[in-house]
Amino acid sequence: MLTRLSYRINSTLERFLPERRLFLKSDTETRFVRLRPVTQAIALTGSAVLVGWTIVATSILLMDSIAAGSTRDQTERQQALYESRLNALSADRDRRAEEAVRAQERFNLALAEVSKMQEALLATEDHRKELETGIEVIQDTLRRTIAERDDARGQAERVTLALAEQTGSSRTGESRAADTLATLEVLTSTLGATARQRDDLANAALLAKEETEAVYQEKLELQARNDAIFSRLEDAVSISMEPLDKMFRAAGLKPDDLLNKVRSGYSGQGGPLSPLTVSTKGASLTPEEVRANEILQGLDRMNLYRMAADKAPFAMPVKTSFRYTSGFGGRNDPFGRGKRRHEGTDLAGAYGSPVYSTADGVVVHAGWSSGYGRLVKIKHDFGIETRYAHLAQIRVDVGQRVSRGDRIGDMGNSGRSTGTHLHYEVRLGGNAVNPMTFIKAAKDVF
Repeated sequence: MLTRLSYRINSTLERFLPERRLFLKSDTETRFVRLRPVTQAIALTGSAVLVGWTIVATSILLMDSIAAGSTRDQTERQQALYESRLNALSADRDRRAEEAVRAQERFNLALAEVSKMQEALLATEDHRKELETGIEVIQDTLRRTIAERDDARGQAERVTLALAEQTGSSRTGESRAADTLATLEVLTSTLGATARQRDDLANAALLAKEETEAVYQEKLELQARNDAIFSRLEDAVSISMEPLDKMFRAAGLKPDDLLNKVRSGYSGQGGPLSPLTVSTKGASLTPEEVRANEILQGLDRMNLYRMAADKAPFAMPVKTSFRYTSGFGGRNDPFGRGKRRHEGTDLAGAYGSPVYSTADGVVVHAGWSSGYGRLVKIKHDFGIETRYAHLAQIRVDVGQRVSRGDRIGDMGNSGRSTGTHLHYEVRLGGNAVNPMTFIKAAKDVF
């Protein structure tokens, strides 16, 4: 059966591909190779498959090149937008800080003015009380003097009547009567002077009351201005802290724990903003002082957020053109070893492209590592570690302290790699996490 089928196939193919012979001649003999129709058909089919595969591969390469160009342009635009948003946020943060400093200065001046006004108000109130006390004393003296005058007049009348009864003439003892009249005149003039002094004290008390009311009105206006300033500062602090808090939470970090760690190790010139305390007598703080303390604590929290953001890897390790070739998680091994876990992100770019540190830290490894090739490990605060693998050249040493944006190496193809790329890892507490979580969190904020 197979022989008949083979015969029929050869007969059919022989119509289009007749049998040919390929002669091989040497000095002593001549040989030939018989090319049957089936052999020719197999050779033509293989050639057609090879040509088709070449065309398909060329098309794929061209499409990949076009896609890489568009991705590169898109990446450059996103990078420019990221940098512009970062600059805008930095400028806005500086403006907020300047506004906070100016507001604090205005608040201090306002507190000083309020203290002066309170002192003037207390002095005016004391003076008013003294005037009221003086008026009461003068009124008591006036009432006592009037009573004494009336007693003196009554006594003079009784003495006159007694002399008239004894001597039969009321003009006896003229010297005593003259003394009594003189005493009455002195008392009358004294009473007039006392009345004038009382009127003067009353006018002074009225002026003091008007001045007290004016000082109290100025105090109310100053409190209203301070309340407006406090409201603007509170809104600015709240708006500035919300995206930073969102960024840390999106990266899987607890903001309160991070801020406590930064606060415990905080040092250097300036120090955290100290709470405002005005009273030195142990009295409770006023509502204005409580609000000022809350604003200062918010500014301190913003400063701690900024320090924590500098110490966490919220940045891109590559700034030149690149494309993502492999993400975090499970994938097929590029060397055909089945399904494997990929603990980082691969960024493919040009050979020798600069690789930068994504946060402040200390280099703990800078050398060859099996599978990673040339590897740089950087230890950051909060238990975070970043790894940069398959480098062509390492530009840092173990123990060296680096800052965000420092060049630590060049992109290469060392170690277990199929092409030029950077293998970027982020580890939290020793466990690998998705680096894109940090990159996207920073992108959404900045």
